[in-house]
Amino acid sequence: MRRAEDELEADATPGAGGAARASTLPGAEAKGARPAAPEPIPLRGRALYLLSLGALGVVYGDIGTSPLYAVRECFSAEHGVPPTRDNVLGVLSLIVWALTLVVSVKYILFILRADNRGEGGILALLALVSRPSPSAQKRAAAGGAVLVALGLFGAALLYGDGVITPAISVLGAMEGLEVAAPAFAHLVVPATLVVLVLLFLVQRHGTARVGVVFGPFMLLWFAAIAALGVVAIVHAPEILLALAPWYAVRFFLQHGVAGFTILGSVVLVVTGGEALYADMGHFGRAPIRTAWFAVVMPSLLLNYFGQGALLLRSPAAAANPFYRLAPEALLYPLLLIATAAAVIASQALISGVFSLTRQAVQLGFSPRMTIVHTSAETEGQIFMPEVNVALMLGCLALVLSFRSSSGLAAAYGVAVTGTMVITTLLYHRVARQRFGWSAGRAAAFLAVFLVIDLAFFLSNVGKIAHGGLFPVVVAAVVYVMMTTWRRGRSALREILQNASLPMELFLHDVDRRTPARVRGTAVFMTSEAGGAPVVLLHHLKHNQVLHETVLLLSIRSADVPAVPAASRVTIEPLSSGFHRVQAVYGFAESPSVPEIMQRCRAAGINAPPMDTTFYLGREHLIPRGRTGMSRWRRALFAFMSRNARGATEFFDIPPRRVVELGAQIEI
Repeated sequence: MRRAEDELEADATPGAGGAARASTLPGAEAKGARPAAPEPIPLRGRALYLLSLGALGVVYGDIGTSPLYAVRECFSAEHGVPPTRDNVLGVLSLIVWALTLVVSVKYILFILRADNRGEGGILALLALVSRPSPSAQKRAAAGGAVLVALGLFGAALLYGDGVITPAISVLGAMEGLEVAAPAFAHLVVPATLVVLVLLFLVQRHGTARVGVVFGPFMLLWFAAIAALGVVAIVHAPEILLALAPWYAVRFFLQHGVAGFTILGSVVLVVTGGEALYADMGHFGRAPIRTAWFAVVMPSLLLNYFGQGALLLRSPAAAANPFYRLAPEALLYPLLLIATAAAVIASQALISGVFSLTRQAVQLGFSPRMTIVHTSAETEGQIFMPEVNVALMLGCLALVLSFRSSSGLAAAYGVAVTGTMVITTLLYHRVARQRFGWSAGRAAAFLAVFLVIDLAFFLSNVGKIAHGGLFPVVVAAVVYVMMTTWRRGRSALREILQNASLPMELFLHDVDRRTPARVRGTAVFMTSEAGGAPVVLLHHLKHNQVLHETVLLLSIRSADVPAVPAASRVTIEPLSSGFHRVQAVYGFAESPSVPEIMQRCRAAGINAPPMDTTFYLGREHLIPRGRTGMSRWRRALFAFMSRNARGATEFFDIPPRRVVELGAQIEI
């Protein structure tokens, strides 16, 4: 059940972190509270090395394990493209330039620039679109609603991607059993299920500890796949001709429609682009770029060229060119390393989904959920139990349904390419609004990368009937839930606002009636900065008393990742012992009521912890009101509201100091 009548919902409002209405409180951070994110300083030396190593383990696991299945899928029987010399050179050329243009240029050089004060991901990009510079306000209004809808759907697609990535990565690794020991092929699916369960069980330890363990493993993985590739290239060096883009062009000219549809498999080599952007808040831009150019990209290219060289010499190896690269004596060690790498590959999307979900909660697109901070030093490293369980169940169901990485490849491409298209559109708007790009420069960026992204997306559309429908359905469900929650919260806020009284009128009535005042401090939670909250009116109506000191506390979320501690809390003294307290947190921060109260005491308000009572409302929503929402949406909103995490836990309110007042509200 929800705890607060107004529930302290962290709604995103433009300018929430802007000028305060009252003086800003100075003072030290509350004891035990997390400080606001400090100004970034250039990373170098050991610090850059360690963060880059951690990024290998968390950010690049997804794209780093694409060699397990990408080349194999390009030459699968469904495409009808045999591994002849010209076809191998053409496909390898496509892979090289896909990695170069999509990952190196688009994501590493351009998209990573669009960080919202250190946070990445499509919702951070959407926040930048929703918060244009003053000179771009008028221009931004046109098409803004469409971009917001696209951004939300792109975020929803990432949830489908987050379910598919662990399943396809671990399945692709475990399928090495079919090469190393065909007699154990029947154990591929059960072994995959066991590995996935173990993976999700370790998530509670956080990306910091996971990164420390996974980073060295991924360094070993990249060294291993690079070495395998080099050995194969030495035996067929002509594969390096694929560096020339002419071979990719000629491949399209020769194969027509078949050449276009094969892009649906080529896109598997760039699937980690959105993951590395979503995980930027965990490690920062510099370590991610360093790891890519120093380790990841060279290793991937060497391995892909190695697989191509193998196919030039032995076309029959197309059934599983990755494992055929290894000598028979090294198959089992490679299988173990690949399994570990596949587990790590899943981490990129899992941690990215955690970050995305917290942003959705703070920006008002999702009900409150449990957020566990797993690092005392880094704000962005979190664990969300409910999301973790949902991802695990989804992954297990996918493995049991598709039972092979080839079957999952169709579902994978649709989710990734759809998100890539939306990211390009949003970045174009951000480049114009916030980076000051000229119309010509922005149009050139859009023309180049939108053509590439749409080509990948359209090549995957045909797969919707063969598994690609899954991520679309997941995205549609998540999108409906996000928009329903947003609209429902807006409607509920309007209802509560209409039921409240102007603060001046309420205070005048208090002075006139002079109700009994009791010792202590009462804190009434409200999501609105103006007016007397309904929970206060109910308290006074039924109990006929007020505390000596009354605080009207509202907590809001800004559309930036972090709000400086010095400007986080503002206090406005009213009359009759009342004070209005407003706290603003970024979407990458977790609100803390004890921190707010300590800052109030530092400002001279008499609010001893043992003499302070927090009054929250308990709402029971009845979906039969007139709010402009359809009945099914009202029912869905009521269901989501009932199952959201309580305000007491979410805002870290001392549970023994809470009094709840119930109310039925028609919505």
